[in-house]
Amino acid sequence: MSYVDGFVLPVPVERLKDYLRLARQAGEIWKEHGALEYVECVADDVQEGEHTSFPQSVKLQQGEVVVFSWIRYRSREDRDRVNAAVMNDARLAEMMKSGEAPFDGKRMFWGGFIEAVRL
Repeated sequence: MSYVDGFVLPVPVERLKDYLRLARQAGEIWKEHGALEYVECVADDVQEGEHTSFPQSVKLQQGEVVVFSWIRYRSREDRDRVNAAVMNDARLAEMMKSGEAPFDGKRMFWGGFIEAVRL
């Protein structure tokens, strides 16, 4: 089974095109370094929960949308290798310094997961 990094973050609707352009470029870099899959999903049907929810998890503000994404790798070891290569890739550094990020990274959360079921 593979290994997955998952991410949830808020993106201002007015910056969504900028975010998706950045994500496409970043995804290509991740895949060049060995990621098997790079997926970005924009919330379409997420409701505010009573105790917890996607909007609550990122403290969603007016004019923002939740983005849920994942990157799939062959293994945890491969993920560590790929991420090290990506973090040292000059193209990613250039993308990040080219201006203000189109999302609030302080409200983003992520984690690594061992794939348990794939049908």
